[in-house]
Amino acid sequence: MKAIVSVFAKDSKGITAYVTALLAEKEINILDISQTLMQEYFAMIMLVDLTDCTMPFVELSRYLVDKGLERALDIHIQRQDIFEAMHRI
Repeated sequence: MKAIVSVFAKDSKGITAYVTALLAEKEINILDISQTLMQEYFAMIMLVDLTDCTMPFVELSRYLVDKGLERALDIHIQRQDIFEAMHRI
């Protein structure tokens, strides 16, 4: 299954490294990544592959939110099919 991970925060050093390490710990492969700075704000969106992740999706979502809070990051994950359905015109 594929999913979309979004990360938003005030810019600081190491955000990309922190989030990608969290994903790697859970055996999540990053397929595509886009990040930008908007003045002092950081935004990143990743397309990820959850095939090798053994953590249930609901637990993974909570884990990423909790780990994000530890670093003042807003991290969310949603299934690709739901993301695409929500953004279909």
